[in-house]
Amino acid sequence: MLSLQLSAATTPNLSSTSKLFSFFNPIKTLKPLRPKHSPPIQSVLQWNRKPQLAGETPRVVVITSGKGGVGKTTTTANVGLSLARLGFSVVAIDADVGLRNLDLLLGLENRVNYTVVEVLNGDCRLDQALVRDKRWSNFELLCISKPRSKLPIGFGGKALVWLVDALKSRQEGSPDFILIDCPAGIDAGFINAITPANEAVLVTTPDITSLRDADRVTGLLECDGIRDIKMIVNRVRTDMIKGEDMMSVLDVQEMLGLALLGVIPEDSEVIRSTNRGYPLVLNKPPTLAGLAFEQAAWRLVEQDSMKAVMVEEEPKKRGFFSLFGG
Repeated sequence: MLSLQLSAATTPNLSSTSKLFSFFNPIKTLKPLRPKHSPPIQSVLQWNRKPQLAGETPRVVVITSGKGGVGKTTTTANVGLSLARLGFSVVAIDADVGLRNLDLLLGLENRVNYTVVEVLNGDCRLDQALVRDKRWSNFELLCISKPRSKLPIGFGGKALVWLVDALKSRQEGSPDFILIDCPAGIDAGFINAITPANEAVLVTTPDITSLRDADRVTGLLECDGIRDIKMIVNRVRTDMIKGEDMMSVLDVQEMLGLALLGVIPEDSEVIRSTNRGYPLVLNKPPTLAGLAFEQAAWRLVEQDSMKAVMVEEEPKKRGFFSLFGG
């Protein structure tokens, strides 16, 4: 029997839980299979300390996929709030013009009075368009436009670059992270969203249609000068991987050749949290998917990655009658 083992590093062993939980538990003793002379995996999740912010701030990260419906907006909401819970200031920009959903997932749809369009037209200030989350005051949402509204003819990547520069120079201080929720597809909306970014998180699922689109998007990101690209594999089902009905995370890594930021298991709580406007990472007790999003946010802060390795299950103990073929 083969099972998917997600490894950060060897940490102290605690009481054993279910095998599925051990895949995403950062405080579980894990023994990845790797050559003796290979460098150790540096991604150590230590919950008794605050992660060290790497790179120059603000970190402008676009969350994209190419294919729609793979979980970009869910990833933006949960990773963004995880970063805020870790103590970092975050501005999440919903760059989807006509089909924005980030405000719904965050439960902030009734508080969006102004958007970037009103800021560009001079109808309001930038701080009026920023919606501060009441649960975590260091998390803010900014929407490009209202549904069914038309963008100005001149709106494009330069407008988003101006917006990011305005966030950097605002009086209350520059945020640590600017997360851009990219629209689906590779048309003008995609080009506009990736223009101000210097990092990218590629969200994909382990199916061939999503992987083909992810591979195409990876090439476009590299052509735009974005070299720091990490991926999140969403909706992973270990039972289907075991039955060889779904590609493993190792297969996805081999096909895309990207550093792995996180692996999110299939979780029915995603639908409930979406309908309630309450992100998974705020659930108590936490869900498996929520824990995986928190770990991905931790690695994003430290510009780290993880490795997925296949580990064989321990052989079953053989009884006395097995000596006689029983």
